[in-house]
Amino acid sequence: MSLVTSTEMFSKAYGSYAVGAFNVNNMEIIQGIGEAAVEERAPLILQVSAGARRYARHVYLMKLVEAAVEDTGLPICLHLDHGEDFEICKSCINGGFTSVMIDGSKLPFEENIALTRQVVDYAHPRGVVVEAELGRLAGVEDAVRVDSKDASYTNPDQAAEFVERTGCDSLAVAIGTSHGAYKFKGAAQLDFERLEKIASLLPGFPLVLHGASTVIPEMVARCNQYGGKIEDAQGVPEDMLLKAGRMGVCKINIDTDLRLAMTAAIREYLALHPADFDPRQYLGPAREAIKGMVRHKLKNVLNCSNRM
Repeated sequence: MSLVTSTEMFSKAYGSYAVGAFNVNNMEIIQGIGEAAVEERAPLILQVSAGARRYARHVYLMKLVEAAVEDTGLPICLHLDHGEDFEICKSCINGGFTSVMIDGSKLPFEENIALTRQVVDYAHPRGVVVEAELGRLAGVEDAVRVDSKDASYTNPDQAAEFVERTGCDSLAVAIGTSHGAYKFKGAAQLDFERLEKIASLLPGFPLVLHGASTVIPEMVARCNQYGGKIEDAQGVPEDMLLKAGRMGVCKINIDTDLRLAMTAAIREYLALHPADFDPRQYLGPAREAIKGMVRHKLKNVLNCSNRM
């Protein structure tokens, strides 16, 4: 089996559930996610940010994801998360990714359309799908940094025009989620009225939620128990994500929760075994923590278990 696009995944999911898109940085994260998806019999998107690509390097990530396809037997989509310009999208398309996101959300409307159209025109003849973004989420994730005063919700009428003029395959919308550590300011309240309006103007078209980690309090507490200083955190309530998955949201991005689970496991192991310096000993529990978190998301948050 080879890498696939998200087209069939989204077609099956629309109106019933969402596919999990999990950010990856190294072998243990990929293995944990893959094992969870196999056990839950769930479709899977592995996504790579520009920062992860710089850290692990493109060729290493490609080979790890290819190994995951062979090892799990799952149809896996490999997606570029938050591509900031045409060149990084082009590089990932040429380098074997099956899906790319071009994030022109910081640009004026017409410039966002032009940039997205440029990526679409390059991607589609090469069999690659394109996610775009309209509206801006507050928060911090790798190089994506948006102050709350600069955040803006997606305009439904603009969304319909944007999709028609760009030809993009999915659209990330801003309805109240937030990236990374910004979640620690309080729980999200999603604007379902806005989401319903967008979906009604784009019937059958797959929508995407970024910044959708729940930030489970127990995981934050575990991080803090062994030397952390993370403030009490609240993310997106799980019932809201389940509801979004029935309203046209076909892809939900999850990164922060994986980082917290992995960090908590490593901190705990090193605190309890201070003399141990074998990376396999603390990365093994970290991999299991990733697996447990992803299984929870697939079954209880995304409702995509047993969809294969």
